[in-house]
Amino acid sequence: MARIFAFTWRNWLIAIHDAGATAAAVVLSFMLRFDGENLWDRLPLLLTILPYFVVFSFFVCYMFQLTTTKWRFISVPDLFNIIRAATVMSVALLVLDYIFLAPNVYGTFFLGKTTIIIYWFIEIFFLSGSRLTYRYFRYTRTRNQARAMDAAPTLLIGRAADVEVFLRGIESGAVKRLWPVGILSPAMSDRGQTIRGVPVLGGIDDLQNVVEDFANRSRPIERVVMTPSAFTDEAHPEAVLMRARKLGLVVSRLPSLEESRDTPQLAPVAVEDLLLRPSVKIDYARLEAFVRGKSVVVTGGGGSIGYEICDRVTTFGAARLLIIENSEPALHAAMEKLSTKVTGAVVDGHIADVRDRERIHQLMIAFKPDVVFHAAALKHVPILERDWGEGVKTNIFGSVNVADAALASGADAMVMISTDKAIEPVSMLGLTKRFAEMYCQALDGDASSGCDAKSPMRLISVRFGNVLASNGSVVPKFKAQIEAGGPVTVTHPDMVRYFMTIREACDLVVTAATHAMNAQHSDASVYVLSMGQPVKIVDLADRMIRLSGLQPGYDIDIVFTGVRPGERLNEILFAKQEPTSEIGIAGILAARPHELPLPTLKSWLAALLSAIAADQHDVVVAILKDAVPEYRAEAG
Repeated sequence: MARIFAFTWRNWLIAIHDAGATAAAVVLSFMLRFDGENLWDRLPLLLTILPYFVVFSFFVCYMFQLTTTKWRFISVPDLFNIIRAATVMSVALLVLDYIFLAPNVYGTFFLGKTTIIIYWFIEIFFLSGSRLTYRYFRYTRTRNQARAMDAAPTLLIGRAADVEVFLRGIESGAVKRLWPVGILSPAMSDRGQTIRGVPVLGGIDDLQNVVEDFANRSRPIERVVMTPSAFTDEAHPEAVLMRARKLGLVVSRLPSLEESRDTPQLAPVAVEDLLLRPSVKIDYARLEAFVRGKSVVVTGGGGSIGYEICDRVTTFGAARLLIIENSEPALHAAMEKLSTKVTGAVVDGHIADVRDRERIHQLMIAFKPDVVFHAAALKHVPILERDWGEGVKTNIFGSVNVADAALASGADAMVMISTDKAIEPVSMLGLTKRFAEMYCQALDGDASSGCDAKSPMRLISVRFGNVLASNGSVVPKFKAQIEAGGPVTVTHPDMVRYFMTIREACDLVVTAATHAMNAQHSDASVYVLSMGQPVKIVDLADRMIRLSGLQPGYDIDIVFTGVRPGERLNEILFAKQEPTSEIGIAGILAARPHELPLPTLKSWLAALLSAIAADQHDVVVAILKDAVPEYRAEAG
């Protein structure tokens, strides 16, 4: 009832319309049934009953949400609600006629079954007809506005279900300045069909013929929009993109509903859209249930991984978010981007270095987080081989500071972003990350040094490989080299890496946290993301050059520069001494690396601190090698 008093003037207009339609339907059905059969003798009683029935109809229409549904977006579920409302009101007339009126007033039926059946059809027609008419009016107005604004004639590529989502976006006004003139679908079942008034002109291989056909008309095709189904292997997305660009067309992509989780928004087609295996299906309801209403801290929130985690937790309903970042420009950029999102999260950001133990403790104890995502790290392999001390300070001592601060602040969980290079490490990056993992493992089992009680906080590490388009990734490097005219530099012809998108990696990181928080899974503290099939870096370079409309070796050269310090040709996902197990979640495995007691790790930390202060590289390596015996000094 309280919602009725909160009606807007539009709601009241709809309520008045529906009440009037109901009254008209009752009178019209009565007149059609009894015309010439004592109509005027029956009419006074009908007019006496009618106001009470109209008031009753108001509550029925409200109950079935007819009063609060926006006419512009009337749909099949709304039409079913109209049928349900008309049926309830018809049954009410039947009860009124058979129980209250007939025995007491006429001794026979006043309305009769025929009148009520006629009323049911008229009521549905009146309630739905006006709504459908309004929707058609808005639809035609949107189409006319698009034509008046010189909207670009656009060809849509993809299956009917994906294309229909995009067409709805155009009709609702969410997508502007595009005019769909045809569809190319990889599905044979779509051929010869029309989807929301737009014809399916053929298959994807017909792209050039369709574009050339429209070129002879008054408004040639200017743009191509590729829907998610256009990026499957059978749709040959690379060939589509290359043909479209040769034809001079602007190519955009429509993100999937799971990816956008909002109104359809077009984006440029990036090379990473064409290089990946199918993404793992994410259980978004699970993530929302885990994050909603929580207070979250993200260290390194201005980096590519850190920012994506910030974006995802606010999307999933976090109540508060604290971003910790040591780069002022990165922090400012992250805060600016997050401020454009429409969420209920209160977002705050502070400049701080994870090496500064006192500062990190101060911020996190004051914030009192529920979950901490530790993404701050130094990650560039050759640089850390040279500046090894900085890697130890950030990746080891910084992680220790964050883990201790998370425990001191009463957090429920801390998730450290690790790397596949921590598996049988051959680099300083891998060594420092593996040591940080071990500290989190040990702290996960102890509330504090010398205490046997199980920590109330879960500390887990999540390993994965390269993410496309992240800071330092090979993809933006290759893009810049191609734009500069080459050459494209590859370290070795046999160099192989695993890739996944930033969004998929971050969603799986949060998913791993939901698994770890289950009391039954307290023995799992290191998780590994399934990276799919490896990609040869030279093949990646070759494809990127071709996708830019150029020829490798003719327009752009590929030059091999040699394996850099700390690199290996083939990354590995699992160590020989680390058994893994399925956890029942697609895309994630639990690793079982060896664990060491917390006092032992703390003694090594004290030794590392002294060695770093004395700039003793050999001592640092020796300590880390004692802690991580699977370390190999040379890349294999």
